[in-house]
Amino acid sequence: MPDVILPVLDEAGAIPGVLAAMPAGYRAIVVDNGSSDGSAEIAADLGALVVREPRRGFGAACHAGLLAATAEVVCIMDCDGSFDASELPALVAALQNGRADLVLGSRRPAAGSWPAHARLANRVLTVLLRARAGVALSDLGPMRAARREALLNLAIADRAFGYPLEMVLRAARADWSILELPVSYRPRIGDSKVTGTVRGTLRAARDMSRLLAEPAARG
Repeated sequence: MPDVILPVLDEAGAIPGVLAAMPAGYRAIVVDNGSSDGSAEIAADLGALVVREPRRGFGAACHAGLLAATAEVVCIMDCDGSFDASELPALVAALQNGRADLVLGSRRPAAGSWPAHARLANRVLTVLLRARAGVALSDLGPMRAARREALLNLAIADRAFGYPLEMVLRAARADWSILELPVSYRPRIGDSKVTGTVRGTLRAARDMSRLLAEPAARG
């Protein structure tokens, strides 16, 4: 059964609900990225495998989780309560039945879950992605599923907020089939580090825009 990589930075309030919704047989790998609120201890007490990644960055946490995973199929999902882990089997099924090599969750936001500035940044990035790399997506959300060895072979280098975009760029260049499936998106629990703040959104957009500006993104 799949391993689920959950990057975490101070998500003590959300972890219990996220882990409670994990489908039977799915193993949660919580990658603690320097939390000071006891997130790692809460996750361990609830039965998750906890990996500590001292290097800050979304990509660093995802990569550490990928190295710790042992399942053939891995999922990546935010651990802030905005995504519902019970929807992961639909993504995994699409992967396992051959519909795609990379399955992405396209967010269907509930009221108040996706600030306007974050939604606009996402829209701009998807337009640029299509124009510069020929990949047509509606969302660059972080809920996704793929095969572990294949992801490692992509050699994703970004260790910050550009990780999700670089995964798509490298997958496209490797001729992977990419599929989007709708997933629910709820208001997060606790304070946001990225999309909930203008500063965080700008940091993420900066990292992703840098990747799109590289010559390889156009080839």
